[in-house]
Parts: sequence; structure tokens; C-alpha cells
Amino acid sequence: MFSLNTLTPQVRQYLIITGNYWSFTLTDGALRMLVILHFHGLGYSPLEIAMLFLFYEIFGVITNLVGGWLGTRMGLNRTMNIGLALQILAL
Repeated sequence: MFSLNTLTPQVRQYLIITGNYWSFTLTDGALRMLVILHFHGLGYSPLEIAMLFLFYEIFGVITNLVGGWLGTRMGLNRTMNIGLALQILAL
């Protein structure tokens, strides 16, 4: 049977980070689709939904800047794990 304990620490860390990134990508994509479907169900036009996503993306840039700053201060792994936990709690 396969065990993570038999891998080198570098490979184990790589697999953990990759799994976290895939989890984030799936949840972020699902969240975007749910938002689109929700606002479509409320009767918003495609242009109005696009404007909402423009607002969303602008704040995404700000969030990435803050996340980069936190990553340099707290470490990338810890920052990513905290962000993933916050996103799971938010869902």
C-alpha cells in the first residue's frame, strides 16, 4: 500500500501543495459558476453579470497583492493553507 511517509520530505511537500492548488482551483471554478447561475436566475442580463465579474476581478487583484505580501511575511505554505481553510469555511 502507498504511504506518504515513504516519500522524501520535498516530494511530500510538493504533493501537498499540488493537492491544495487543485482543491483551490476546483472550488474557485465552482464558486464562479454558482455566482453566474445565481445572478442569471435573479434576472440579470449578461452585461450586468459581466460587470459584476469585473468588480470581482478588480478585488481579486487587490487580494493577490495582499496575499503576496502575507506570503512573504508568513511563508507561502502557511498562507496557502490558511486561505484554503477560509475558503472551505466560506462554502
